[in-house]
Amino acid sequence: MQQVDVIVLGAGIIGVATAVHLRLRGLEVALIDRRQPGEETSMGPAGIIARNGFCPEPVPTDPAILLDIALKQSTALTYDLGTLIKLLPWLRSYVRHSGPQGALAYARAMSPLRAAAIAEHHALAPKANADRFYRKNGWLQIYRSKQSFMTGERERHFARIYGIDYRECEASDLASIEPGLRSEGLSGVYWPESESVSNPAAVTDALWRYFIQQGGIFLNGDAMRLTRRRNAWWMPAMRKDVSAPAVVVALGPWSADLSARLGESFPLAVSRGYHLQFRPSSGASLSRPVMDMDHGYVLSPVERGIRLTTGTEIAWRDSPPNPVQLASASRRASDIFALGQPVPAEPWMGSRPYLPDSLPVLGASAKFPGLWYNFGHGNSGFTFGPVCGRMIADLITTGQTFADTLPFSPLRFVSWK
Repeated sequence: MQQVDVIVLGAGIIGVATAVHLRLRGLEVALIDRRQPGEETSMGPAGIIARNGFCPEPVPTDPAILLDIALKQSTALTYDLGTLIKLLPWLRSYVRHSGPQGALAYARAMSPLRAAAIAEHHALAPKANADRFYRKNGWLQIYRSKQSFMTGERERHFARIYGIDYRECEASDLASIEPGLRSEGLSGVYWPESESVSNPAAVTDALWRYFIQQGGIFLNGDAMRLTRRRNAWWMPAMRKDVSAPAVVVALGPWSADLSARLGESFPLAVSRGYHLQFRPSSGASLSRPVMDMDHGYVLSPVERGIRLTTGTEIAWRDSPPNPVQLASASRRASDIFALGQPVPAEPWMGSRPYLPDSLPVLGASAKFPGLWYNFGHGNSGFTFGPVCGRMIADLITTGQTFADTLPFSPLRFVSWK
């Protein structure tokens, strides 16, 4: 048995960044995961560190879009009917919290985190020798119709309120920013203050290696075996058991499994997504991530070519992969970019954890002393890994942090409706 100050469960970008920040504050930290760091959800994102993102993901209301979804013709959103039926109460709550008042509450809560996210990445990247992966050239949202462009106005409204720079683009502007796009008939929004990385998994791996260099401990183990004994948390791992007065649950889409086993319930839902990488056709290239707002996929330049990440699949987290959405997204993407041939590799599938109010769970357990949560970041886990890791480390060590954490408190679910 080895005693440490804090056990961090989950070695994705959220857990690794949390462990790094705790170690930098002089605490003995054991990071535990059933797999190697960054091999689950953190392996799959487009790698965008978005300066925008002030609204919950919009709920479709257009009858034509809803019909496409119902008939499973939509690339942005597909579903398994059984899972969808089980999630109906959750979805009703999500819709209720995504209206004007919910969007305003979300924007107010998340704006300090958005403002700090890029700086927190760059506070850790040089220490971990990860600077080489970062690009400071923004990202693009593209729209295929005037109607879809107008659906993004609420996001741009909050960007104006919070002073975030953006540029509305016609087809000629898109052709200038990204000559590799077939931009005829398209419009878009360019967000120059955002950044991206060429290899999200490598960033997580670099942070983990830095954590080890600083004296951190990494062990393989099953987080579901966590127990509380004699006022401490005990965790059996493969090489040794560890105990600590504090534990941070940063298990992403598996976080609610552990909290439920401990007797603390959270309304966590999971959406699935896929990615496949392509070697672009000769002469075709992208300099930054590009998201097709009508069809939900992102094209992002990475070290091995172009990564295509899909929109949302509502399905049971652990059910077998469904290739339909990825195939459909590939066809749609080929309309605007010469994708070329897929890189020989299995398509990746991962899960994204969401709460009905779209806010993460960040703070101390309402039930157990020494139990902390850092999960539920939706599709923005890569963006918020370093900043939310810092916030949890601040709370554990000093009880205070730079932003108001009340909107993220686990206590909000004690009487959740």
